[in-house]
Amino acid sequence: MELSRRGFLKIAGLTLLGLAAKPGWEVVSQIKPIEPSPAPNYFSGKKWGMVIDLKKCWEAKEEDIIESINACHRIHNVPSIQSIKEEIKWIWTIEYEKTFPEHIHDFNEEEYKGRSVIVFCNQCDDPPCTKYCPTRATWKREDGIVMMDFHRCIGCRYCMAGCPYGSRSFNWRDPRPFIKKVNLEFPTRTKGVVEKCNFCEERLSQGLLPACVEARKDKALIFGDLNDPHSEVRKAFHGRHVLQRQPELGTKPKVFYIV
Repeated sequence: MELSRRGFLKIAGLTLLGLAAKPGWEVVSQIKPIEPSPAPNYFSGKKWGMVIDLKKCWEAKEEDIIESINACHRIHNVPSIQSIKEEIKWIWTIEYEKTFPEHIHDFNEEEYKGRSVIVFCNQCDDPPCTKYCPTRATWKREDGIVMMDFHRCIGCRYCMAGCPYGSRSFNWRDPRPFIKKVNLEFPTRTKGVVEKCNFCEERLSQGLLPACVEARKDKALIFGDLNDPHSEVRKAFHGRHVLQRQPELGTKPKVFYIV
C-alpha cells in the first residue's frame, strides 16, 4: 500500500510525540530533522512589520474594510465557509474590548466599545506556535515572517493551541469546493491542514505590498521594514500612542496599532 508524504509525516510526528518508549525511538531520535529553507538573501537584515491606524480604520467605510479582507482571501484561496466552527480566516475583525482587554477602563469604554479592529497573525518575534509543531511545518524566517508548510502539516493543531491570539484556522473539510475562483498562483489546501496569514510573503518576493495594505487607499494599513528608521512603518509611530495585543505574554508581536 502506498503511503503519501503527509501520511508519512503524520505517522512520524505522532511517533516523535508519543512513542518515546518504543525500541525504535533510539534510532529515530538520531535522525537530524530537515531545516526549512531560510528567507531569500534579498530579505537579509529586514524585519517586516505592520501598523494599523485605528482612527483611519474607524473613519473608513465598511466596504473599504471588507475589500481589504477580500483582497487577502482572494489571492490566498481562503474558502468561504458559513460556519463559525469551520470558517477559515486570514484577516478579520473583532471588537476593540476583545482585542485590547487590558486597555479598557471606565473612561474610554464608551468611546471604543464595539469598534471593529482588524486582526491577523501577529508574526511574533518569539512565536509560541512554532515550538509545538512536531514536524516543523511552521517556523520563523530570518525576516520575521512565521511561515506554514501545508505539505508538512499533519493536522495535530498543537500550533493552534500554542497561539494565544486565535490566529490559525483548521480545515475540517476539503476547502476547495468553497473557493469561488481559484488563484492558480497560490496553493490550495486540503482537509486536515492548518493555515494563517503569511504577510503575503509571495508578494514581497516580487516587490509588492501585502494585498490588504494595497487595497486600503486611505493608508490605514502600513507595512515595511522595522529595521529601517526611514521606512513608512517606522515613521507611523512618531507622535502616536502604540498598542500591541497582549504584550504581557512576551511574544513580541510585529503587528502594531496606533491611536
